[in-house]
Amino acid sequence: MEERPKILLLDDDPDLLAVYEEILAHLPSRPEIYTATSGPRAMKLLESESFRVLICDLKMPKMDGLQVLSAVRRKYPQLRTVVLTSVLDEQFRSRVYALGVDLFWQKPSTDDEVKMFLECLESLLGRENVGGFRGLQSKSLVDIIQLECLSQSSAVLRITNGPLTGKLWILNGELIDAEADELTGEAAFRRILSWKAGNFELLATDAARPRAIFKSYNALLLETAQALDESAGAGAEDPAKRAAHTLLALMNQFKGIEFLLVAKPGDGSAPDACGLENPKPTSAWAQQTVERFRALADRFHAGPLDQIEGLGPQRNVAIAPHGETAVCVGWHHSVPAEEVHETTKKVLAQWVS
Repeated sequence: MEERPKILLLDDDPDLLAVYEEILAHLPSRPEIYTATSGPRAMKLLESESFRVLICDLKMPKMDGLQVLSAVRRKYPQLRTVVLTSVLDEQFRSRVYALGVDLFWQKPSTDDEVKMFLECLESLLGRENVGGFRGLQSKSLVDIIQLECLSQSSAVLRITNGPLTGKLWILNGELIDAEADELTGEAAFRRILSWKAGNFELLATDAARPRAIFKSYNALLLETAQALDESAGAGAEDPAKRAAHTLLALMNQFKGIEFLLVAKPGDGSAPDACGLENPKPTSAWAQQTVERFRALADRFHAGPLDQIEGLGPQRNVAIAPHGETAVCVGWHHSVPAEEVHETTKKVLAQWVS
């Protein structure tokens, strides 16, 4: 028989704890509910039992909620954490998010709010430790956007995926704009949503940001999900066509790229390339260059090879190794060295993603 998940409720008001217990009894997973009226008591329970979720109030005497969450994040990094509070101060929200909390929720006062809270909590209970976006905790970016919009918040979400950076503007629960590299609006939103993992943080709201997205966030999420599914399915039976499509999209995304090539181990197969009539010699050169530089790094104990760059009067070239493969990027000679360095990292991150 599958073990029921355990939830720990922390609030200094016993009457509220009783109310929360009754609310959580309606969860489909039928969790076991434990309660604590102080931070020290909650920490003792966490030491003695294996909990899936901690639901914590913020304002408590002696050891407040922020102190508890900070200690929990260090000692129990896999524990799901939820803040249930009447505090609506944006500084509190920012501090809570910075601690890696999964869900920040105003204490529900209507049946609809209770229903939405239970749905979000059930999702946390059912999700195992998987990769995803961290900032609140491991979860999909769709979850994060929905939670912010459902809670009618106003905030700016800054998302990073390696060297890639994007922002989402949310005003009173409505997604109003997005920005990623040189893209804005819906195009930037779709770009950000294509990232499979990363980190994000909550920034102060920007009410002066002009609105560039006019569709509802649900409609936009659905459209983007469908487009990503179609893109993933396109050429699924032909890996070469799928790779060529991805490389072409990358060339269109970053200005100054003249060719893109993915050099593979010497198995005789044709390299994935875009912008080169005969990619095999370039692929062989890229593989050989990576091997030689790796041998040199080993000889001088310089650590793992990060990136190789060459600048010339006709073209600049960069090679970014990734496992057994390497992404080789040919840049127009006018692209400056620092841009070659940083943007090649972004190209690799997009390819890997």
